[in-house]
Amino acid sequence: MKNLIEKLSNMRGISGSEYRITDELCLMLEPYCDSVRTDALGSVIAERKCGKENAPKIMIEAHCDEIGLMVTSIQKGGFLTFANIGGVDNRILPLLEVVIHGKEDVAGVIGVKPPHLREEDKTPVISDMAIDTGLPEEEVRKLVSVGDGVTIAQSVGRLGKHQWSGKSLDDRASAAALIDVMKELKGKKLNADVYAVLAVQEEVGCRGAKTAAYSVKPDMAIAVDVTHAVTPDNSENAFKTGCGAVICTGPNLHPKLTAKLFETARKHGILTETEVEGGDTGTDAWTVQTAGIGCPTALISIPLKYMHTSVETLSLSDVKAVSRLISSFIIDAGEDCKWLRL
Repeated sequence: MKNLIEKLSNMRGISGSEYRITDELCLMLEPYCDSVRTDALGSVIAERKCGKENAPKIMIEAHCDEIGLMVTSIQKGGFLTFANIGGVDNRILPLLEVVIHGKEDVAGVIGVKPPHLREEDKTPVISDMAIDTGLPEEEVRKLVSVGDGVTIAQSVGRLGKHQWSGKSLDDRASAAALIDVMKELKGKKLNADVYAVLAVQEEVGCRGAKTAAYSVKPDMAIAVDVTHAVTPDNSENAFKTGCGAVICTGPNLHPKLTAKLFETARKHGILTETEVEGGDTGTDAWTVQTAGIGCPTALISIPLKYMHTSVETLSLSDVKAVSRLISSFIIDAGEDCKWLRL
C-alpha cells in the first residue's frame, strides 16, 4: 500500500488535465480487471465481471484529479501570474515549490511581496503572488503558455511511524484503496459485476462521476473520499488518524446500504467511525446518487489532515481499512439487490 500511495501521490494531474495520468492508472488496474477504458470526459472505468447473467452492478468510485494552479499571464521579467484550480489553500501558496507543465516541465517557486512592503496583518492574496522560474523572460515565453497547468512539487514522505504526508492524497489515497480492492477481488468468486471508477474533475464540480455513473448504470455505488482528521486547530467534527474507515450517514446516503457496510465491518473486525452529514457531502456521492435514474449510494472516507495543502497527512491503516471494508462487502454480496428497497 505504501508504494502504491507514493506512486499515485507523485503523479501530476490537476482537474481538467487528468489525461496526464489516466494511461498509467489504466495500466495499474489492468492486471485485476476484465476491461479498462476511459470515457469521453477522461474518467477511468475498470470492469470485473462475475460471469453470471443479469448480475447486479456495484460501482466503487474515487476521484483522480488534484488541486493546482493555471498560468493566467506572463509578466515582464518572466514572472507568471496564476489562478487557483480546485481550491488550493491560499495560505500555503507563498514560497511554495511548483512545477509548470508547459512544452516541458519547468520548476518554479511562488514569490510574494515581502512583509515590510505590504500591510503587516494582511493575508497574501493570489494577486500579490507570482511564479518565479529563475529563467529569462524570452526562455519562459518559449516554454510556457497561458493556460498551462501548475502542480505542487511536494513528494510524499513518511511522518513518524505510521503516517504519510504529501500532495494530492485527496483523493489519490482513495484511488489506492480502490486499486487494492480490485487486486483483492482477483480470482474470487463474486455474485456481482464490479466497476471501479477513477473520476475526473471532482475538485471543480464532480463532473466525471456524473458521466461515469450514467454510463455504468450501477445498482448500487460506494463513493470513497477523504474527511477531516484531527489537527491542532480542528478537533471538533474531525477524526483521529488510525481510527479506520469513516462511514458517512445522512439523508442523501442510502440507509440500508450504509447499514450493510457497518454490518460488514462488524463481521470482519474492521475499525470504523461514523460521520453525520445533514446535507450535501461535497463529494461525488451526491452526483453518483442522482445520475441518470439514480442509485443507492454510500460514502466511505479516509481521515486526512491539512486538506488542500502540500502536506496532506494520513495513516496507511485507514486506507487499508477502507479497502478491506469494500472488498469484504463485495465478496459477501448476494445475487440480488432486493434488500436495498426502502
